[in-house]
Amino acid sequence: MSDALVQPVVKEIPPKAADLSAWYTAVCLKAELVSYSPVRGCVVLRPYGYGLWENLQKHLDVAFKATGHENAYFPLLIPEGLLLKEAEHVEGFAPEVAWVTHGGQEELTERLAIRPTSEVIIGVMYAQWVESYRDLPILINQWANVLRWEKATRPFLRTMEFLWQEGHTAHAHAQEAREETLRMLEVYEEFARDVAAVPVYAGIKSASERFPGAVETYSIEALMPDGKALQSATSHDLGQNFAKAYDIKFVDADQQIKHAYTTSWGMSWRMLGAMIMVHGDDRGLRIPPKMAPLHAVFVPIVRSNDDRAVAASHEAAASLRKAGYRVKVDDRDQQPGWKYAEWDLRGVPVRIEMGPRDVDAGNVVLVRRDRAKGDPDQKAIVPLDQLAQRLQALLDEIQASLYAQAKAFLESHTFAVSDRDEFYAKCKSRAGMVDIPWCGREACEAHVKAETSATTRNTHPLDVVGARCVACGEPATVRAYFAQSY
Repeated sequence: MSDALVQPVVKEIPPKAADLSAWYTAVCLKAELVSYSPVRGCVVLRPYGYGLWENLQKHLDVAFKATGHENAYFPLLIPEGLLLKEAEHVEGFAPEVAWVTHGGQEELTERLAIRPTSEVIIGVMYAQWVESYRDLPILINQWANVLRWEKATRPFLRTMEFLWQEGHTAHAHAQEAREETLRMLEVYEEFARDVAAVPVYAGIKSASERFPGAVETYSIEALMPDGKALQSATSHDLGQNFAKAYDIKFVDADQQIKHAYTTSWGMSWRMLGAMIMVHGDDRGLRIPPKMAPLHAVFVPIVRSNDDRAVAASHEAAASLRKAGYRVKVDDRDQQPGWKYAEWDLRGVPVRIEMGPRDVDAGNVVLVRRDRAKGDPDQKAIVPLDQLAQRLQALLDEIQASLYAQAKAFLESHTFAVSDRDEFYAKCKSRAGMVDIPWCGREACEAHVKAETSATTRNTHPLDVVGARCVACGEPATVRAYFAQSY
């Protein structure tokens, strides 16, 4: 029997600060985001969890199309011969590739890889589609699942099968490809900040952390409450490496035959994991309104068989839905306190309470999830005829508040360090993002990793002329964020 099947059902949520890992797993299961499947390392994305993914997809899809991209879909299976064409790519992904060796009872003459990513199959197709510079650029995004044979797994953060989007573009000139790479990095940074309310650092990956086959890899990096970094999206300038491997050639305006320049970029449901860890508290999830499956939930209160609040809640909810809000009425046969805890756990941004007295007064009580119990700003009495306007204002406040709290944490756990001993100590203790002038050498990075388990998350321009690497003393070429990571 699979280990996943014998794991006990989570009965309660442990304190977040005491054990982030246990808290995280408990929240994902108890809030019904996922369930373990019979397949090791794979999870079932339940409706509430899928609602999070749908909102991520909705916001990013709008941003992609606004920058000229179109959606397409490519096959799941990749012939081994095609995968071997790009040696550096294969070397990087070989340990994670799952193979199909049989079709029914028949052994295949050529193994088929289950896509770990789609540069290969997309490159082959682009080679068929591109003949002239007039066919460029190609700007395509794919919403898909991929499979990577991971040994240690955790919902959203690292699973064998996961959902993501992967953009793949082809261009006539290197500058266009680089501009595309940076444009999509900015799209990801804006999504993290403005939608998921997760502050990130954007920058260039080191050579050892670069995507296999890429000329340059850029990333956005978030910081989790335990001081570990989480790579939240990447954007790759692939140069002509994949175009040469898969023969993506075109006749340019000067009548010369040239190889295209390609890019790829992606964000997976790992961003949901970042959002859960960054914002959650001991009561469960706290979901930013733009990502929440539900903006608000009505909890009608019945007193002495006076159930008028139930009908009034349904009527108010119907009006809010027409105005574009995602709302639900919880009229289950449970005590109000039980429902309060349930929706706190699920992180719904606003709870709307209504009892017989509220019906008589024409009011509702709005309770915001981002505030602690007992906070004087947690509850507000609002006239029912002003509910739609007041709810929108409150959702905007909650979105901004969650981001501000997360940004304050990131800033207070980012350390610009100039002393070598302090640098190594902070890396070992998971203090957060440790920012140093760095030499950029792989040997230096490998030594830091061996001593502290920390690696570069990404790099940014050096701001001090003549600075020396804090880690090894050699001349610095960039500044780098070091941290342990997921």
